[in-house]
Amino acid sequence: MDPYQQAQSSSLQEGDVVYLFYRNPHTQNVASIQPASIMANPFEEGELSIFLYDTYYPLSDEFVFFTSLEEAEALYNDYFGPTFE
Repeated sequence: MDPYQQAQSSSLQEGDVVYLFYRNPHTQNVASIQPASIMANPFEEGELSIFLYDTYYPLSDEFVFFTSLEEAEALYNDYFGPTFE
């Protein structure tokens, strides 16, 4: 898979884990890769949602998410620069 090709929401199932970029709401120039769970949407029966930080977000292709940490890190490093641990 091309590291810039995100997964499609239609290919996900409940229980899958995705990785997405999360910007700190208090410091907009700080971003990190966060794992999130795919869960049943408690507000829309039969639909899935992204569960991140105790919040449900409707699953849609408007979110940029990846099914592997390696894919997310490749784009993160290209966009934000390499990180050092």
